[in-house]
Amino acid sequence: MALDLVDETVDVHARLRSELLAGLLATPKYINAKFFYDEQGSELFAKICELEEYYPTRTEVGIFKAQSASIARVIGPECELLEPGAGACEKVRHLIADLQPATYLPLDISGDYLLAAASRLRGDYPGLEVKPIIADFNADFELPDFNGGGRRVLFYPGSTVGNFEPETARAFLARVAELVGVGGGLLIGVDLHKDSEVLHAAYNDAQGVTAAFNRNILHHANRLLDADFDPGLFDHVTFYNEEERRIEMHLESQLEQSVRCGDTELQFAEGERLLTEYSYKYSLEDFSRLAATAGFTPRAAWVDDQGWFSVQYFEVG
Repeated sequence: MALDLVDETVDVHARLRSELLAGLLATPKYINAKFFYDEQGSELFAKICELEEYYPTRTEVGIFKAQSASIARVIGPECELLEPGAGACEKVRHLIADLQPATYLPLDISGDYLLAAASRLRGDYPGLEVKPIIADFNADFELPDFNGGGRRVLFYPGSTVGNFEPETARAFLARVAELVGVGGGLLIGVDLHKDSEVLHAAYNDAQGVTAAFNRNILHHANRLLDADFDPGLFDHVTFYNEEERRIEMHLESQLEQSVRCGDTELQFAEGERLLTEYSYKYSLEDFSRLAATAGFTPRAAWVDDQGWFSVQYFEVG
């Protein structure tokens, strides 16, 4: 089977530049967490996933390895599996053998990175139809026709949904429900509320890899906006907000400074913070209630032995 491609790169890049600048001009200033993942950011995040302090990736992968057969029984065979933000397409590998999807559609804004990952996956699973889509999931994009006999299922691992504020998360889930249709499914990784010391350590590693990852977002902004951020003039600041049940990650200006973004001049006060990420933590019950407001019904949930992370499956209707 051929490796088909849907490429919406031109429109994607224009929208990304507009979105990035809008966040920098807002009060307070922010950058959407998806801008972490240029090539260097993806490499740094891969290093973060190997750190002792950073539990989410290895815990979620452990659930996939232990429960892939159970997950496959719940979803059923021959589904069309769509994964936004697929990146290196690594986590889906733990499910393919048992799930046996008819089609896998990895979607990402990083075209070359996605195509290389999709090609590797196609080589390792020659019976799997792989159709990469270069697009921004939050914008309009085209889906190839699905001729399989199973349901459409969106795969969203990594607790990326935690990067959204609750109302934005609800809107995202509603978009997913509309996309997969009645009877369609959502297989999603959700980080669970836990001891704040565990959470703090996960985002403040001793080696400083997370700090480098956070500052790298400014290198990405420099390329996208023809800007002149000096990442060395910003401190990595992150903490757990107990009341809101979220990790907050910021870049704090060390001094009063001006930053040029193309024809736009930005002013930073000393100590001013630029928000780069929220990461909300949920209980199983809280996330099920949130998903229900978007039209989903819970079908199954799998949790690690420590109760730190969950993989949950929902259906529309």
